[in-house]
Amino acid sequence: MRKDNLATRAFDCHKLLISFVFLSLLLPMTVSVVFAHKVNIFAYIEGDTVYTESYFSNGTKVKGGVVQVYDSQGSKLLEGKTDENGEFNFRPPKKDDLRLVLATAMGHRNSYTLSAGEPGDITGAKKLQEPHPKESEAKELTEVHLDQIKTIIDTSLDEKLKAIMRELTRMQQKQVSFTEVIGGIGYIFGIMGIILYFVSKKRG
Repeated sequence: MRKDNLATRAFDCHKLLISFVFLSLLLPMTVSVVFAHKVNIFAYIEGDTVYTESYFSNGTKVKGGVVQVYDSQGSKLLEGKTDENGEFNFRPPKKDDLRLVLATAMGHRNSYTLSAGEPGDITGAKKLQEPHPKESEAKELTEVHLDQIKTIIDTSLDEKLKAIMRELTRMQQKQVSFTEVIGGIGYIFGIMGIILYFVSKKRG
């Protein structure tokens, strides 16, 4: 009888060891799959148009994803769908901080807040001032030209800053946070716990 109990325990330990090895091999693949389906959305403003790009963490574009746009008070302004390139562009009905919520057909969601004060805001680039010189006032004419040159330089710098901000935002959203890693590991240990529960139930 004692030998039978020892044999049963040895068999159960063998099964637990196999399950542990299997889950250890499954962990990297599962975490990779979980993060591969995480979606990102980012947006930027050019002129009076907001441009959005949506993609999964592995770089695949989100096609047919629903983008809902809310103002700073939480009121829904509009919604649309991403195209084949994961893009959705729109003209906001008013100047305000915008919250863009992305939802995919598989139920994945993410959001992005676009500040009304970001470079290239809805008011657009400053328009060049039309000079109104008087022929007898050469000094005033010179000052107007200097103002135009300054405006052109400011506009050019704004465009460069917008490009840099887009890249920084994209890099920031591609990073996997510590919380997400812990969540993925917790998911795996949850599966392991269920398996151990059923194994112990069989033994009982």
